[in-house]
Amino acid sequence: MLKDRRAALTATGCVAVAILGFGTAQGAAGTCPPDKVLKTPRSIESRDSVGVKRETLSTVNLKGWRSVGDLFLRTRRLTIAGHGVVPTHTHDDRPSIVFVVKGELIEHSTYCAVPIRHKAGDWTPEFGAGHGHWWENPKSTEAIVTSSDIVDQETIDLDKPKMDM
Repeated sequence: MLKDRRAALTATGCVAVAILGFGTAQGAAGTCPPDKVLKTPRSIESRDSVGVKRETLSTVNLKGWRSVGDLFLRTRRLTIAGHGVVPTHTHDDRPSIVFVVKGELIEHSTYCAVPIRHKAGDWTPEFGAGHGHWWENPKSTEAIVTSSDIVDQETIDLDKPKMDM
């Protein structure tokens, strides 16, 4: 089972790296400036969640698909209150793609020497060894993102929406 999970995560990681490379090559908005990209992850401040509402929109059980173990593709909507914070977290073992639907967010990443500004319409892949970050909403109005990620049964959250305060 562990072998199947590793194979699935490796395949997903390859897709994420390909997407990341394409986005960076295109000079997409909401990416780390090329001269500020770090080859080795740096330490970043640990921040707690503030004003984040998480809502699971859909899940797909991937079990049995191309030897994938008990993993799920999950899409959520996160609503980040004005001056809210998405807490510090890592993506070593959880590939994800985030799309900014509304508002503006600032990302503090282990692989970028400066904060990264994301605006509505920007997307960002999140995956890889040492990839950690936290996001802040610099505005007084809410920001909304959708996030699709690959998670295991322990991680999947099908509960009613919750608000972190």
